[in-house]
Amino acid sequence: MARRKSRRRSAARRCRFCRDGVQEVSYKDLDSLRRLMSSEAALFSKKRSGNCSRHQRMVKQAVKQARFLALLPYL
Repeated sequence: MARRKSRRRSAARRCRFCRDGVQEVSYKDLDSLRRLMSSEAALFSKKRSGNCSRHQRMVKQAVKQARFLALLPYL
């Protein structure tokens, strides 16, 4: 019987915020928030952006705050 290879998650597939050691995503960091949004101002999914669940929730809240303060468009 053949043995399966153990699958390890490579560093390239980890969440960008986990890799950088970010504890909290800020609404003031517009460059990183814009990278996670489409041209129609919709958020990319967790699968497409590569974020973990925790940081995806933080990004969602940060985008909501930035939109409320008119730093990002609603469209």
